[in-house]
Amino acid sequence: MCGRYASSHDAADIAAEFDIEQRELPDIDRDWNVAPTKETYVVVERPRREGDDGSSRRQLRVMTWGLVPFWSKDTASASRMINARMETVAEKPAYRRAFRQRRALIPADGYYEWYHSSARSAAGKAVKQPYFIRPRDGSLLAMAGLYEIWRDPAKSDDDPTRFRWTMTVITTTAEDDLGQIHERMPLMLGRDSYDDWLDPEHDDPASLLGLLEPAAPGRLLAQPVSRLVSNVQNNGPELVEPITLAGEEARHA
Repeated sequence: MCGRYASSHDAADIAAEFDIEQRELPDIDRDWNVAPTKETYVVVERPRREGDDGSSRRQLRVMTWGLVPFWSKDTASASRMINARMETVAEKPAYRRAFRQRRALIPADGYYEWYHSSARSAAGKAVKQPYFIRPRDGSLLAMAGLYEIWRDPAKSDDDPTRFRWTMTVITTTAEDDLGQIHERMPLMLGRDSYDDWLDPEHDDPASLLGLLEPAAPGRLLAQPVSRLVSNVQNNGPELVEPITLAGEEARHA
């Protein structure tokens, strides 16, 4: 799965990376510990409106991580819908419409996974060692995702907060090296697939699924990092700094 990631690039850098021409960009704090229910940057393309130049509009939006289907009565399920499995995303009711109409790219420096080592702490508990997984070349990750716009029935039509924008990350089986840490990983898209993936007029499930391919073996680098990242209250660039494991823990990593 993907349950935590880092997003430290500012809006201008992301706009440049994804060819976004937007007069006013949203602005949120850099976050090295993005967790479910947090707000984060998401790249989407919205259908053209009357008066537009005829093309869809690529935008940088701020959304909450944890998808709320449009038909939900409330947001209670959001924290459980942070990942959508590639194997069922085109058919599962919670994701089916979003997969056809509301696809997204989620910019990230990299993501975290926890390895369940056989090593034990002084208290006898199993050690869960976090790893930060990022592109080996230092480039920005474009994680494949879906988004929805949920209308809060408790709010009036003139309330500007009545719509909630939420997203989920699509996952697949991890490649061999990364599978030793966790069996699932987020799907990433290359630049040559951005346009087709984001195009709201592109709604053929088979063609869309064909765009989703696991990262090529060796493209991603997994490095152990401080257990500080396990606490969502901790934040800062020190969370992604590699550490050296020692003793029993290193032998099992």
